Amino acid sequence: MTKYSYYLLLSCLMFLAGCQTVEPLAIDYMLPADVSFPPSLKRVAIVNNMPEVPDNKPILTKEKKKDDFEIASKTDYYNGNAAIATESLAEALAHENYFNEVVICDSALRAHDVTPREGALSQEETNRLVHDLDVDFLIALENVQIRSVRKIKYMRDWGIYYGTVDARIYPTVRIYLPNRSTPMATINANDSIFWEETGNGPFVQGNLISEEELIKQASDFAGTIPVKKLLPYWKTANRYLFCGGSVNMRDAAVYARDKQWNTAIGLWKQTYATQKGKKKMQAAYNLAVGYEMQDSIAAALDWALKAQAEARIVDGVDKKDLTHLGKADIPYYVLTTLYATELKERKEGLSRLNMQMQRFNNDF
Repeated sequence: MTKYSYYLLLSCLMFLAGCQTVEPLAIDYMLPADVSFPPSLKRVAIVNNMPEVPDNKPILTKEKKKDDFEIASKTDYYNGNAAIATESLAEALAHENYFNEVVICDSALRAHDVTPREGALSQEETNRLVHDLDVDFLIALENVQIRSVRKIKYMRDWGIYYGTVDARIYPTVRIYLPNRSTPMATINANDSIFWEETGNGPFVQGNLISEEELIKQASDFAGTIPVKKLLPYWKTANRYLFCGGSVNMRDAAVYARDKQWNTAIGLWKQTYATQKGKKKMQAAYNLAVGYEMQDSIAAALDWALKAQAEARIVDGVDKKDLTHLGKADIPYYVLTTLYATELKERKEGLSRLNMQMQRFNNDF
């Protein structure tokens, strides 16, 4: 879920909470990686294929106008520390216990190039490394770019200086299989890391993270960024239950708290079959949550779509000009639409996730 969608959902729930009881709960579920590795690939080597001086393409960004409090701003670009990032990537992959063995070759493969170059490993290089390291395939760190924005503001209301450093990190990795002339896949990922200091001017200026430490910490973080694209990963998400409005809904909430989902689902189905309007919509939404908690994603999506259809009627969506509506004007429709969208994404990823987890011979 994007930040925009999350804030929309949060705003809708704050609006709805003023009208009836909405109870939050958390769910952990697994999402598939962007890349699927055959179960036969059990041993991987993480190698440093980053050149000494990468031929970086510029990271194009639009500089924002200074605000009233900003007194200094500086943007810098750095190449990451390849050895640190390679080691971090190897440790992050090993921590997930997805492959039987993860080995690291953090010496720079391009260190002895007469002419610095940035490019994929050749088939000959890949085959030699796979043989020498006794692995099934390679994951190579190809590049790490860092863009940092350093700012100092004076906060007049508090009489202090506020310094920040916001670094955006762009690692690139490639996957190499033996006897292939081209990489299996190229992964471009990015994420950010943030530091801050407050105090008087000299303190902030002197204690904000140095360039050397920034590169070190950002490079260590860079190795962790591609992991979610390479391996299945767990996500914690917020879910919500409507708990009021009738005896059935209140009783079902009690059973839900005790993880007795089948009993709660039975009560919500009774409410859905006998009620109309808002209560019918809330029962359908709860049913979607109940089935998701039992890992019945197809059934959960079906009930979420029913809740969305009821919410469309409750909020009078078809009678309103959507171009001039705010989220508070159609709170139930926004809530159910966001949930149905997330369940649809989960359902679409299930077959890929099952394939990626075959190596463990478990059902997910």
